[in-house]
Amino acid sequence: MNRRTRLFLSIGIPLLLVVVVVSAFFWQQRASGSGAPTTAHITVTPGSICSTLSKAAPRQLTTMSLALDWTPNTNHTGIYVALAQKWYQSEGIDLHLLPYSASVSPDVLVATGKADVGISATEGIVADAAVGQPVVSIAAIIQHNTSALVSLASSGLTRPRDFDGKIYGGFGAPYESAVVGEIIQKDGGKGKFTNITLSVDAMQALESHRVDFVWVFEGWEVIQAQRAGVKLNVFPITNYGVADYYTPNIISSPTEIQQKPDLLRRFMLATSCGYDYARAHSQQAAQMLIDKANADNPGTLPDTGLVYASQNFLSPRYADAGRKWGWQDAAPWHGYPQFILNSNGILDANNKPVHNMNFDALWTNEFLP
Repeated sequence: MNRRTRLFLSIGIPLLLVVVVVSAFFWQQRASGSGAPTTAHITVTPGSICSTLSKAAPRQLTTMSLALDWTPNTNHTGIYVALAQKWYQSEGIDLHLLPYSASVSPDVLVATGKADVGISATEGIVADAAVGQPVVSIAAIIQHNTSALVSLASSGLTRPRDFDGKIYGGFGAPYESAVVGEIIQKDGGKGKFTNITLSVDAMQALESHRVDFVWVFEGWEVIQAQRAGVKLNVFPITNYGVADYYTPNIISSPTEIQQKPDLLRRFMLATSCGYDYARAHSQQAAQMLIDKANADNPGTLPDTGLVYASQNFLSPRYADAGRKWGWQDAAPWHGYPQFILNSNGILDANNKPVHNMNFDALWTNEFLP
């Protein structure tokens, strides 16, 4: 190879590489500027049905009422998301939220036709059936139980068996003593304690030393205590022999189910899309809850940091990965309810323990999309 050829190759090949690289760069920029997609498109919600809700043709609205089980919180986020996104309206529903009242439960409002749907819990649904005022769970809001017994870290009560002989601050349900007693016994205690019904917030009673331990939700009260610097001993109830179960639940009445099945299907479509959105978009969903709840009643959620932290905790717990939100299985509807019946924790209208019940009449997946 002569000197001229070697010179050409030493200059020409690098120059050619530069031209190729620069051309490729400008081609990519041109493609990007022309609208060629470079990242995956993120839909409003994971389900294709949900992404079409906001595009649905307007229809005449049917008024529907939902009774809350407490002040607005992250258990309710999916409902508030669906309200904020106007997905209920897209399904022809004008949804009204009935605020929580200490004098009448959502179960009573639903069972008596004062509300179309409400928020309840497995224990309440079983108790309702026992007194002949049945309601039906039409969706599980959270897939697994997230409640726990808690004591102050400074109390020295470091495990459930330490609760023997102590004061429990409860909410007045007959099954509480059975569940709490079982937890204590599973940890090697006798299950003997004093149960008082509180007239104040459970955590307030605990922090003021009026009681020794209480039953709370990890996703709200425990996080709230952590943010306030209150150190707790936390004992998840399903770690101590209590069967896993759904709580809270969305309920309706047998009458509503029989007379308004189409309305319930439309309600559940919008609601499930709200919870699917909250599963995928924790921070945005929390903001929708804050904005809507505070707009309806200023000051409802003053601690926005608590809402964000709670939402981060609950969003992945609304349903297991790959599982449809709201779906219920037979096992939780037999295991835990049978346990509280066996422990004499459910009473009939004559205050006598109930030991047998058709658990499959207490829940349905019929209205889930």
